[in-house]
Amino acid sequence: MAICEITGKGKMYGHNVSFSQHKTRKVFKPNIQKKTLIVDGQKVKVNVSASALRTLKKKGIVK
Repeated sequence: MAICEITGKGKMYGHNVSFSQHKTRKVFKPNIQKKTLIVDGQKVKVNVSASALRTLKKKGIVK
């Protein structure tokens, strides 16, 4: 199970709810991407969620 190494996001649990309100268990998984980031001049492979990647791009850390 992949977890975001920056934000710590992991899987969450909830319910699928049908029209008749019958509830079955469901797992919500984050959108995890394996990216290579340059940290202190070295390439590092990290598992990053898509939302964290967008934030890094917004802050100018990743291009």
